[in-house]
Amino acid sequence: MDLLLFCKAHGILIDRLPPLGVWRRYPTEDHPHKRNGAVKFMGDHAFVQNHATNTEISLWRPDETVKIDHAKIARDVQAAENKRKADQVEAAKRAAYIISQSQLARHDYLKRKGFPDGEGYVWVNDKRQFLVLPMRVGHQLVGCQMIDEEGGKKFLYGQRTSGATLTIDNKGVHILCEGYATALSVQTTLKKFKRRYTIHVCFSAGNMKKVAATFPSGFVIADNDESGTGERVAKEIGWPYWMSSVRGEDANDTFQRLGAFAFGQSLLKVL
Repeated sequence: MDLLLFCKAHGILIDRLPPLGVWRRYPTEDHPHKRNGAVKFMGDHAFVQNHATNTEISLWRPDETVKIDHAKIARDVQAAENKRKADQVEAAKRAAYIISQSQLARHDYLKRKGFPDGEGYVWVNDKRQFLVLPMRVGHQLVGCQMIDEEGGKKFLYGQRTSGATLTIDNKGVHILCEGYATALSVQTTLKKFKRRYTIHVCFSAGNMKKVAATFPSGFVIADNDESGTGERVAKEIGWPYWMSSVRGEDANDTFQRLGAFAFGQSLLKVL
């Protein structure tokens, strides 16, 4: 069996030989929008692993007859899917517990982002204070993002993030953004201009595309990041979008640099 067939038998979507001597990631049949497949081609042998279904790396050699147990692979795929769902259930329960133990309070992250009097759900764990952002798909709690005093962000292990948002609803136009500080900046500004909004914190640029697909129209607040990802995703969504003219800035950076009024004037040209 040649290498490409060997990889495909493990559920890895590959159509050409990878470069020699380096690990390359590929989509898989069970997760075509991710890169759970890994292949390292060494010329006379290769290492192959589907991270969703294989706990160990498989060795391919061209001079050996390799028997692929398709039934076992199917069982492994199902077991991985069952574990993924179980992890999501446990993460949702953990999020509910953390939120129940949180109290409205000020937080250093909000202060650094220009909201010294702002309050949010704060959870104290091991003497550390975490700002807790509930994440929902529809009305269902699926997890949370936790932000520490230094601005470090993390999700709960195993939680669902695809399609999950934190929504600040004022019965207005749908506005998508990546981060919570950006959402607060937009909310504060639109309040000053007496404009209604429904702001969806999407937590990543890629997730904004998934969330946008659930609404007929709206606006995007894009990060002007060095990679250009924010603007690329905004264009792919196809809605009007606002983005800072300064490379490396997001909306919160502009809000703090210019103030709410000047930022609002720029924002309202798009809205």
